[in-house]
Amino acid sequence: MIIFEDIQWIIDNYFVFLHAMRHVLLSILLAAVTVQAGNKIYSPTVKTLTTIVNNDWTNRPVMELRSGDVLHIGFDELSHDTHRYICHVTHCEADWTESTDIFESDWLQGFNDYPIDNYTNSLNTTVNYTHYEFRIPNEQCRIRMSGNYRLTIYDEDHGNEKVLDAEFYVVEPIVNIGLSMSTNTDIDVNKSHQQLNMTLEYKDLKVVRPDDEIYTVVMQNWNEQTARINPRPPYTYHQGQRWEHQRELIFEAGNEFHKYEILDVSHPTMGIDRIHWDGDHYQAYPFTTTTRRNYLTDESANGAFYIRNSDWSESAYTCDYVWVNYTIEAPYCGDIFLRGQWTNNADETAYQLRYDADRQCYQTQIMQKQGYYSYQYVNKEGKTAPTEGNFFQTRNKYQVLVYYKELGGRTWQLVGYRGLDAR
Repeated sequence: MIIFEDIQWIIDNYFVFLHAMRHVLLSILLAAVTVQAGNKIYSPTVKTLTTIVNNDWTNRPVMELRSGDVLHIGFDELSHDTHRYICHVTHCEADWTESTDIFESDWLQGFNDYPIDNYTNSLNTTVNYTHYEFRIPNEQCRIRMSGNYRLTIYDEDHGNEKVLDAEFYVVEPIVNIGLSMSTNTDIDVNKSHQQLNMTLEYKDLKVVRPDDEIYTVVMQNWNEQTARINPRPPYTYHQGQRWEHQRELIFEAGNEFHKYEILDVSHPTMGIDRIHWDGDHYQAYPFTTTTRRNYLTDESANGAFYIRNSDWSESAYTCDYVWVNYTIEAPYCGDIFLRGQWTNNADETAYQLRYDADRQCYQTQIMQKQGYYSYQYVNKEGKTAPTEGNFFQTRNKYQVLVYYKELGGRTWQLVGYRGLDAR
């Protein structure tokens, strides 16, 4: 006979099951949207989009609300023709969809859709280009609300054609985030994975229903493709949440990023095997990569890049463009792509390596501006390519973004950001 306690147990566990399934389905749906985030260049004549806050070129652009932080945006157009580019800023939700329930005046002080009038023609370069740059905040606009922002550039001279999207974060640090990494994971011990443990303290934030009011994003090396969206915390208490032994927060460790630097087109510099003039362009060849069967200790910027030359002066418009030739000697193991903070062409095939069966190698050629570049090889899902291997010693960087929307609120606000150098 079923007694009252049995009925109550069934009811309680039924609602627990529904609550868990709701969280899982929501995470899957949001993850499908979030992978579309990231800087994007749509024009074939636009190159080298940079978004740097306070000269910190090793990080993605994260600004603190009501601070002195300044975001510098720059890009090149491959000609000496002047274009009238218009900048439009959009406030986005935590999943990078455009905010529709708030007014522009809620988050913007000043004006939108303003022209970019700071530009310089390249000087003494074999490839002509015009460098455009501007900053936020500026005389036209200031940001007055935390959250995700997308900055879109249109070419007014060509029918308001969309040229690029540049994304940045504005954080109002209200919550406390604790973050640590261990190589003793629930999958293996000191082998090929790294596991994050995380704590979240609400402080003065009023959170009544955490599953509806808190939204978290966890990334490794700012890789949106492998981001963990709303991992369910096993521990929730009145003042916060804690993630421990959470399988959703186990990441492939990968291997150290590759890197090279082209400081002078007349001779090879760090990571470059050779460089020569072919009669039309400079051709640079980073050292050929082979299958990495072991961990290779090295220091790199985990996908970041920095435009500079040997003069370290006026690099924005004196650095030349060269064709960079990448090669991996390895048996065929599926599609392989380059990935770094500089791989922002909207056409993902622009960074795909082609396989040469006769030479048993992957190859591609990309036009890039002089400077320092770090990168890795990944598969189509953004995970470590088979040629790279996964080793627990790898020095990855992790990022946590915490968003909050009160019950009945109109938009998600970014209330916490934390980065971790896992060494």
